[in-house]
This record gives sequence, C-alpha cells and structure tokens, in this order.
Amino acid sequence: MDRINEVIEKIDNLVWGIPLIVLIISTGIYLTIRLKGLQIRRLPLALKYMVKNEEGGKGEVSSFGALCTSLSATIGTGNIVGVATAVGVLSGGPGALFWMWVAAFFGMATKYTEGFLAIKYRTIDENGHVLGGPFYYIENGMGKKWRPLAKIFAFFGACVGLFGIGTFSQVNGISSAVVGFFDPDMKNTVSLFGNDYSIVTVITGIVITLCAGLVIIGGIKRISKVSEIVVPFMAIVYIIACVSLILINIDKLPAAVVTVVESAFGLRAAAGGIGASVAVAIQKGVARGIFSNEAGLGSAPIAAAAAQTKDPVRQGLVSMTGTFIDTIVICTMTGLCIVMMGSWQNEALEGVAVTVDAYQKGLAFMPSQVSSFVLMVCLVFFAFTTILGWNYYGERCLEYLTNRNLKVVKAYRFLYIAAVFIGPYMTVAAVWMIADIFNGLMAIPNIIALIYLSGIVTKETSEYFKKK
Repeated sequence: MDRINEVIEKIDNLVWGIPLIVLIISTGIYLTIRLKGLQIRRLPLALKYMVKNEEGGKGEVSSFGALCTSLSATIGTGNIVGVATAVGVLSGGPGALFWMWVAAFFGMATKYTEGFLAIKYRTIDENGHVLGGPFYYIENGMGKKWRPLAKIFAFFGACVGLFGIGTFSQVNGISSAVVGFFDPDMKNTVSLFGNDYSIVTVITGIVITLCAGLVIIGGIKRISKVSEIVVPFMAIVYIIACVSLILINIDKLPAAVVTVVESAFGLRAAAGGIGASVAVAIQKGVARGIFSNEAGLGSAPIAAAAAQTKDPVRQGLVSMTGTFIDTIVICTMTGLCIVMMGSWQNEALEGVAVTVDAYQKGLAFMPSQVSSFVLMVCLVFFAFTTILGWNYYGERCLEYLTNRNLKVVKAYRFLYIAAVFIGPYMTVAAVWMIADIFNGLMAIPNIIALIYLSGIVTKETSEYFKKK
C-alpha cells in the first residue's frame, strides 16, 4: 500500500508540476491580452449582471443560480484550509498570497472565456434540458474530429467528482471540523470497521448524507436553489468575520500588506535563500489560486451552460465574477487575517489550525469557543456546497460520456451519495492525490479548446461592446 501511495504521489507531482501551472497562467495572460484587459474594464458591468437576471433567456436556472452552483464547488475548505497551508512558514509564506492575486487576475479572463463558450456551444433539447461545458464547446466549436478530446475531458471530470474532491475529502473535512469542536478528546467513541470513531463522526456522516441525498436527487434546479441561499449567506458570514478581525486590528494591516509584497519578491529573508523562497511562493500561490477558483480546469462552464440567458458575453462576465469573489475577496480575507495575526509563523500549526489561531487572536474580545464555532460552521457549509456542485459536474460529464444514458447517470448519483456516507471513515491522503491528478488532466483538453476558440471569443466580445 505504501508503494502504491508513493507512485500516486509521484504522478500527482508530475501532473501538477511547473509545466501545467505555467500552461494555465500563460493561457490567462494570452486571453487577457486578446480581450484587452476585459477583467478590469468590465468588472463593474459584470458585478451588475451578476445580480440582475436576463429576461427571456433559455436555460434551466437563473444566471445567478448558475454562478452560485459554480461557486458552491469552488468556495470550499480550500478558501480556509488551503490558504492557511499556502502562506505557512514551512510552505510559500505570505508572498504566496500575492501570487494568488496574480493567478486570479489572469484567471478572470480565462473564466470569462469559459462562460462565453459554455453558452455559445451548449445544446438544449425539446424538453428544455441543457447540456454544455468543455465537452460541447470542444465538439461543436472545434469540430467532430475533436470528439475524443471531449470524451477524455468528460471521463476525467466524472472521476474527479466521485473519487475525491466532491465526496470523500469534503465530508471527511466536515466530520473532522465538527469532531474538533464538539469532541476533540475523543471521549465518546464507537468501534466501526476495526477502528474507533467519535460518535460525533457517525452522527455527522449520517446527517450530511441525508441532506446531500435530498438535494442531489432533486437535480440541478434543487442544487441551484440551495446554492443560491447557502453560498451567499455563508460567504457573507465569513467575510463579516474576517472584516471584523481586520478592522479591530487595523493597525496591523499596513505591515501585513508590506510583508506579503516583500515576501512575494524575496525582499524579506527566508530559509533556503531568496531565490528558493520566491520560487516556492510563486508555485504555492499560483497553484492554490488555480485550485481555489478552478479557472482553466473546465468545471465552472458546466454550471454556466445551464444559465437562463441567450447572450454568451453576458454569462461570460457573470462567470468571471466567480474568480473575483472566490480568490480576490474570500482568499484575500483569510490570508490577511493569518498574516496580520502572525499565525503563519507558528511551525507547530498546520491547515485549519492556523486560521483558528488567527481568529482566536484577532477576535480576542469574544470567547475562543465562539470564534472557533463560527469558523467550524463556515467550513461545514462551504464543504457541503462543494459536495453539491461537484455532483452536478460529475453527472453532466457522465451524461455526455454515455450519450445521455440516464440509467447510468442515476446509478452515478446513488454511488455519489454512498461515497459521501463512507467518506468520514476513509483515509483521504491518497484520494486527494488521485482527485488532484484527474483535476489536472481535466485542464489539458479544456486549455487546448480555450486557445483554439479564443479568436471567436475575441471577435464576438468586441462586436457586443461596439453595439452598447
């Protein structure tokens, strides 16, 4: 087993090495140039479109609902745990936050392109059922001869949802967070599968499975409705908590920003030398930014295709706001809180413990249990919505892969719910690596399509704004 895990880790490092990261960022830079910095010039309009649904558009859910479905999959534990891991003293340091911003900036152009193509090349049958995403803009936009590339993307997408990011890792993260708050000393345990688990783990697993099952069986419309409520609410709660911490400790903010910038360019001494520290900060920051907002991976356009709209440009702008909210807003809040309170320097802490430490220090006016509870609740709901979002992605990928064999799709749905149920009792290290591998492999067909079709995106975007 150790040998297998070692092989999986090597493949993971190979897939998510410098070449793929450079490919994704280079694509974002290329699209930014071709679109003439659209993510800066049109951001106010994009934010307006985000909350103002289009009338008369065809689709299954509102544009805002499609965005929330997309955000439900991207805003997850990575925004809290992933950022803490990236900026830790033993990882990329505070400079990683700066490179997250860079990845997000260029990623906004990538997300715009994905959203545009999702609407332009989607299919809608006589029953109003929508199917779209990279597999359809590869096949319909690039031509039938590229269908094998679309099938490859769909296969990897279905695997990502079922084998890790959507199921095991999320529910395991939920149960760990709940146990850490309610039964940290494991005083109430039961024996299952040859191991001892907290009774809190068992109860949490059952509750999450039931809740997820009730939503998932309802399909995209129910997932969208739940996401429209939960995602904005939890994002607002988390942002309020972070803003409160920042305002209470506002005197530490300027120094924190300076630390982030200096660390990003090696102007602050670090272990391993300036060159090594800068390289690590870039790699960790860019990789975390990509993982967090998923720009370039091809997952978000699957949700965007379901939007009730007839305008690819409009939905492209709405999709673009997802990267802005996920990384520029939420990840930045987390990172600044950690740097301001100095929690990133504690080598004894890792993952969510770093963020918890920052909360307890920065919100010292309230009992530590209260701040820990707020963070736990945010983790639980962020992870839960990720379960919902990735189920939708996986189903759509499988639907394309099997030529809309709904029996297979329904079987996948129940397998997905079963995976959620067993998630709390699994060791997820290897599962995360497998999911990372499939996620990285998803990106390659999608990036090829974005570059190939960028001329159409550029031309029609320019024509759209000339008419305005």
